[in-house]
Amino acid sequence: MKTVTVPIINNSYDIYIDNNLHKTIADFFAGSNFSRTALVVTDSNVGKLYSEKITDLLRTIGFSPRLAILEAGEKTKSFTSAQDLYTEAIKAGLDRKSPIIALGGGVVGDLAGFIAATYMRGVPFIQIPTSLLAHVDSSVGGKVAVNHPLGKNLIGAFYQPKAVFIDLDMLQTLPAREISTGLAEIIKYGLIYDKTFFDYIADHSAEIFTLNNEILRNIIARSCEIKASVVAEDEKETGLRAILNFGHTLGHAIERETRYKKYNHGEAVAIGMLGAAAISCELGFIEEGTVSDIRRILDLCRLPDKCTGCSEAGIYNDLFHDKKTVGGKINWILLDEIGKVHLDDTVPEKVVHNAIKNILFNK
Repeated sequence: MKTVTVPIINNSYDIYIDNNLHKTIADFFAGSNFSRTALVVTDSNVGKLYSEKITDLLRTIGFSPRLAILEAGEKTKSFTSAQDLYTEAIKAGLDRKSPIIALGGGVVGDLAGFIAATYMRGVPFIQIPTSLLAHVDSSVGGKVAVNHPLGKNLIGAFYQPKAVFIDLDMLQTLPAREISTGLAEIIKYGLIYDKTFFDYIADHSAEIFTLNNEILRNIIARSCEIKASVVAEDEKETGLRAILNFGHTLGHAIERETRYKKYNHGEAVAIGMLGAAAISCELGFIEEGTVSDIRRILDLCRLPDKCTGCSEAGIYNDLFHDKKTVGGKINWILLDEIGKVHLDDTVPEKVVHNAIKNILFNK
């Protein structure tokens, strides 16, 4: 087992990464001071595969889990779904020590975490992420949220889990496209923090798609280590943590423009990272060869580098609904080299438009 600690003052927790984590999960809950009534939140896809196993496991150690199954998909991360979950929690009799367990991908984790942060002003929260994207992104770092019709993740909080359990066996049920979407965030960690890791991903991309256990454990653990290091320095995203949003400014705009139907999150971020690299190149921070290196690793990891179903004007206007836009200025994360980035809110409008054109398929 690999264990990564997220060392946040007064909120430290461990991420457990291994195959068959049932005993580890059981030991954690049995040794906790949680109330025995629990709420397990999952979705219609994951629930069919894993909800019975997790609820049965909790029952064997004396818990009484209530299961809430949501419709799978980004549209579920809404106030309506939140209201439904509050009702489930109240009906189940959850108290301030009752755990809420997120069993699923990023939508489930974000929504269940938002409920945990706000129900009775905060109850214990545990993540059991089931997708590669959730393993390395949404389950780590304590960002929880619901979407608003005008923007993604605009209503939320910083709320750290008590533990994260990453069971590699759950990756066996993922289609290849879901492996790719997780790889987008993993590539991001290499781009913003660790060139050696970036090269490792490129060198082992073929093995990743065969679900090589050792390679998966290594890339997940290193991704979590990088995110933990950044979050420990800047839990509430007042400075350094913003670098984790590399590629997300354009990525979120692409998701909104395509109504969250055409591209999943990782695919949109992949295109967004190439757009951010194009800005970095035009401003002279990186060479064209670095942009080509990024394009190559996206291709190896079966990720897109251009988008359809979007307009230049639409993407540009959507940028100003992003959380990273303050006082009408977009705070871009730009590359200095692979493994190093900086924040910049002075990018000229023309350069942004050029980058958008760069990531649009020519008609």
